[in-house]
Amino acid sequence: MAATLQINVKPLNHQLLFNSKPCSRHCCRWATIRCAAATTPSTRRYTITLLPGDGIGPEVISVAKNALQLAGSLEGIDFGFKEMPMGGAALDLTGVPLPEETLSTAQQSDAVLLGAIGGYKWDNNEKHLKPETGLLQLRKGLKVFANLRPATVLPMLVEASTLKKEVAEGVDVMVVRELTGGIYFGQPRGFSTNDIGEEIGFNTEVYSAPEIDRIARIAFETARKRHGKLCSVDKANVLEASMLWRKRVTALASEYPDIELSHMYVDNAAMQLVRNPKQFDTIVTNNIFGDILSDEASMITGSIGMLPSASLGESGPGLFEPIHGSAPDIAGQDKANPLATVLSAAMLLKYGLGEEKAAQRIEDAVLDALNKGFRTGDIHTAGYNLVGCKEMGEEVLKSIEHKIPAAV
Repeated sequence: MAATLQINVKPLNHQLLFNSKPCSRHCCRWATIRCAAATTPSTRRYTITLLPGDGIGPEVISVAKNALQLAGSLEGIDFGFKEMPMGGAALDLTGVPLPEETLSTAQQSDAVLLGAIGGYKWDNNEKHLKPETGLLQLRKGLKVFANLRPATVLPMLVEASTLKKEVAEGVDVMVVRELTGGIYFGQPRGFSTNDIGEEIGFNTEVYSAPEIDRIARIAFETARKRHGKLCSVDKANVLEASMLWRKRVTALASEYPDIELSHMYVDNAAMQLVRNPKQFDTIVTNNIFGDILSDEASMITGSIGMLPSASLGESGPGLFEPIHGSAPDIAGQDKANPLATVLSAAMLLKYGLGEEKAAQRIEDAVLDALNKGFRTGDIHTAGYNLVGCKEMGEEVLKSIEHKIPAAV
């Protein structure tokens, strides 16, 4: 049964998953996001749809599933998992990237945990038969529109950042990305020929005022629960869709006098993220800009393999996934970093189910494993213990069971 929860992101102070937590169900003054949750304390069973997908997806999902099961059992939670095909795996099995049965199962579950999709094998498929098309269809089918992508540099991983220590240390950014509009979904789109017979491809960047308003409200409220700064990123000097974006965000700012709002063109934002990332607190932007900037922000933290995300809508289950890709070059070699998926599972517990204690167990366990010096290849530096995906998962499970609060 669904229950309404709010995004409530507190000041981070370098706590994992950015110390964000949903407020209690009885408080609501602002834009709400509806997620699956227990209706009474005695209702402690949840159905989770697992979408392992392609490449390293099955490996990292296996680790995250184990973490969910153990943390849940220690907090009196019983999970029912339904594993369904999606992406390239679904193409090979059924001929489509998102089978109707997979979408229906996801829609009827309490939350959805996705591994990764895509791979070289399907790169030359027609667009409607690409794994990525299945992901877009899933987001649309679940009606999730707000994508929260946190990027925090943890003290024990600051050396893994490609930036100088003095630049990377203390970075704490939340990217709020609009997920179901813009150029990825806009019509018309397709292929044609121009007046002189040349082949062309075209897409449409389009946003309505309500689409902009709802994501902007989420961003303002997220900034309110963090450090009170919101930067809206657009390309309003060139694009009409961005002009409307800036107009609507600016108009809404009057409802949030406690939030310091700024605007930045996307090209400048991309430069500033590597020049001085600590200037940013919360960023709100459209679908395509958010896709690019959140990946850029992830590398400041040391690895895209560390970062989770939550995609939420006004009703129904949320979609939780790591922001990394399927990494087919290392698939099946026990080299993947499972922590982004494990942390996505923690976000699932916190935002999707309201099970904050279980989420905290997982968050603390990840920090504990890192504090003990365990590193997968993507975040490994000299002097630390290089481990594979399975061993990192085992270390996280040990820490979950012992529930050791991890210092940062």
